[in-house]
Amino acid sequence: MEILLTYRHRAVTAEDVAFIRALIAANPHAKRRELSRLLCGAWNWVQSNGALRDMVCRGLMLSLHRSGLIELPAVRCPRLNPLAKSRAQRQAPRVLSIETAPLEVSLAQLGTLEVRLVRRTPHEALFNSLLSQYHYLGYGQPVGEHLKYLIWAQGRPVACLAFSSAPRHLGCRDRFIGWSAAARRRNIRGVAYNTRFLILPWVKVPHLASHVLGRIVRGISGHWQQVYGHPLYFLETFVDPERFRGTCYRAANWQLLGITTGQGKDNRTHQPNRSIKEVLGYPLGPDFRERLASLTDTL
Repeated sequence: MEILLTYRHRAVTAEDVAFIRALIAANPHAKRRELSRLLCGAWNWVQSNGALRDMVCRGLMLSLHRSGLIELPAVRCPRLNPLAKSRAQRQAPRVLSIETAPLEVSLAQLGTLEVRLVRRTPHEALFNSLLSQYHYLGYGQPVGEHLKYLIWAQGRPVACLAFSSAPRHLGCRDRFIGWSAAARRRNIRGVAYNTRFLILPWVKVPHLASHVLGRIVRGISGHWQQVYGHPLYFLETFVDPERFRGTCYRAANWQLLGITTGQGKDNRTHQPNRSIKEVLGYPLGPDFRERLASLTDTL
């Protein structure tokens, strides 16, 4: 059967195009979003947690429209896409005030740590504000699957961690796992990327960072399962050796996998255009390679 277009690893045939044209004709007053949701329902195109793959489907339909294969209805209410704005134009998280008195105690004196998932909770604004103010990279809105953790002790936030969907291609990681290209495309959702880790600057507690990492890795797969309907089998992060030694990750048994090429995902020159990072990884179970390299439904 002739394949007319491939989008995000989904092949679209002439028969698929005929079906989409009929769907549009049968719903002449539907907006583009409604049409994409109808198509997702017809194709049973859903995420692992049962939610429709609405945004991906909308992108596929737009690609077909731009290729002249279908005719989508005109955009009725054009909106500015905040993700298309430059970093300087984007609205920064609102700055929230918290207690900043020095907290200098031992880990034992710090007492019980409370790990809170704050995405889509009243504390998410505080999480965003803390990263914006105190992390050297600032705050960046995650894309795709992601979790936000706020760590509390003695009634105060002491640390922030963010995890998101992992990069699709990462040479040293892919070699370490040993999966094929087909298995990587199928199972990349079983890997999460630690995008931010911040111990607040007034918190001076020896060994706190590695202890927090240990707490997080013991629970994150279950948390991911609750939110997205599938577990995790591997974690990864980047460390800039010009700024940090990654001591807390190594103390928490993360492994050095290799280094990046410094090219970035959109570099077309094949020449380094950014700092080279160390890549550290953490398997979440002894069978992580078997799970991630499998072409059967293991996630």
